[in-house]
Parts: sequence; structure tokens; C-alpha cells
Amino acid sequence: MSQLAPALDLERINAKLGHDAAALVQWALGLGQTSIVTTNFRPFEAVILHLVTRVRPDVPVVWMDNGYNTEATYRFADQVSRQLGLNLLTYLPLRSRAHREAVDGPTPALDDPRHAAFTEEVKLEPFARALRETAPRVWFTALRASDSAVRAQMQPVSVNPDGLIKVAPLLHWSSKDLHEYCAKHGLPNNFDYVDPTKGEEQRECGLHIVH
Repeated sequence: MSQLAPALDLERINAKLGHDAAALVQWALGLGQTSIVTTNFRPFEAVILHLVTRVRPDVPVVWMDNGYNTEATYRFADQVSRQLGLNLLTYLPLRSRAHREAVDGPTPALDDPRHAAFTEEVKLEPFARALRETAPRVWFTALRASDSAVRAQMQPVSVNPDGLIKVAPLLHWSSKDLHEYCAKHGLPNNFDYVDPTKGEEQRECGLHIVH
């Protein structure tokens, strides 16, 4: 996807900028490549959106709306979008929640063999579609090392096998850091958030697992 990625000195970039979120965002956007930010409007998500859009206000913000979000999450999405003037691109599953539940029933349990297909339908397929349509070379994500064992092994800047440069400016931030940033910049927050593909904290949904 990107001819730039092989030339990046990831070790040097991560050592120099990995703990400076603002500088890392400036560097990544300064590459002059097509960029996106993904969001799920979970707690503290306004931080990554503010960090990136204050440098480039029109950057596409991609939301895979699985149709199972809480009312508070939908209200939060609207509030943040208005406050920051987001260029929000919403990607929905190919079937509505009503259609899916009429045919397949309620959300399958985590140990149900059908759960993998459910995750593919409501999260992974919409994300793959978003990548095809936006064709980014730089992907900003709000993942944090404390989210899961998989993410604890990641670096702030990495390159996917397809050449997509993944930038996680908040990787080393604590909840305290995020709270203080929101307070400083008057950003709203949302703690009434549920991801039906994970079911519990520190469980991966597959979006950030490199194959």
C-alpha cells in the first residue's frame, strides 16, 4: 500500500517520539500521506480525535458503528462530532441489527462458534471496506498498552504487512493522563460503552492483530 513504510527507521522514531503524542501526530501528518483516524467513541476517545484534528481538521474520522452501541455512546458521538467539527465517515454492517437478530437471533456468546462470524460481520468487514474506500497510508488509532496483552507488545509506530503505517500516539498514556487532557481542553467523555465483539475488557476483537 505504501512505498514510504520500508524507508522508515521505526526504532529511531519510536525512541524519539514514542512518548510525545503531539510530536508523533505532527510527524505522522508531516509525511504528507493519506491519513485516517479510527474511533469507536469509547471512554477518552475525544483525546485522539482532538490531538489529530487540531493539526489537520479535515482528516477523515472512520467509525465502524456496529449497531449495538449504548444510547450514551451515540449521544457522545454526536457531541464530539459537533464540538470538534469532525469529518466523520460512518461504516455500518451490511445487515442492520434488526435484520441480523430476526434471522440469527441475539448476539452470540463469546464461546458460541457463531461469535467469530458475528465479529467479522459487525466490525472486521466494515473496517476492511473503510480501508478500501479511504485508501489510507497512515492510520491513527487510540489503542493503549494497558488495553490487552497483545497491545502491550506494540510500538507507537508500526507497519502492517500491507504497508499501512499504524500510529498509536496514546499507547503509553494512563487513564490519569487522558482524564487530565480532557479536563484541560474541555472535552466530553463517555463511560457507558460496550463492545459486543469483545464482551469484556482486555479481550481482542481482531482489528489490531497482525496476521
